[in-house]
Amino acid sequence: MSELKGPSVSIVDYQMGNVCSVQRACEAVGLAAVITADPARIESADGVILPGVGAFGDAMESLHHLGLVEILHRVVRRQKPLMGICLGMQLLMTESDEFGLHAGLNLLDGRVIRFDNPRDDEGRILKVPQVGWNRIRPTTQSGDWKGSILEGLACDADMYFVHSYFVVPRDPSIILAVSRYGQIDFASVIQAGALFACQFHPEKSGPAGISIYRNFRAKLESVRRECLV
Repeated sequence: MSELKGPSVSIVDYQMGNVCSVQRACEAVGLAAVITADPARIESADGVILPGVGAFGDAMESLHHLGLVEILHRVVRRQKPLMGICLGMQLLMTESDEFGLHAGLNLLDGRVIRFDNPRDDEGRILKVPQVGWNRIRPTTQSGDWKGSILEGLACDADMYFVHSYFVVPRDPSIILAVSRYGQIDFASVIQAGALFACQFHPEKSGPAGISIYRNFRAKLESVRRECLV
């Protein structure tokens, strides 16, 4: 494999997700991505990705055990770009009611709740978890994602979801895109400063998903240039 010279990314490895697919997506857009639980390496990277699949409480226990909670807080305080994916998005919130009440990273004020009997247009209850393709759409009238992690994507882009829970931020202005499952609208992408997160798996969402990684690289390059000024 040829040496990657793009911005460096640390993919947080806390034993809760398919980190290898995230690494391959990063490499496809020229990011120098490493899978690591080393606090020093996470903090020194140009950007950080927090992926995840599984139970919220188990994930937080693992992050505490590995000593990564304070590191993630330092990353955000330094305005270093951080992207949460699926469970990684949910962990950014204050708390989750998955299998009891669990405290999250509290990097964003909000809750994580379960789909409550989503129904289709015929009134039939849909399966939970939601597994498969679903569209994202803007929360603004313009439908313009310019300058965001979703820049260049169609306003009805299809993404691949696997989840039973979704985030409810206290501040709705950080919701960049929403999706609909049955009669339930939920936040599928959030952006707050240098913090980005998506409920779907961009690495499993084809060209549209890869565009998100490409935009993440552009953000890292922009931050790097600002640091050199």
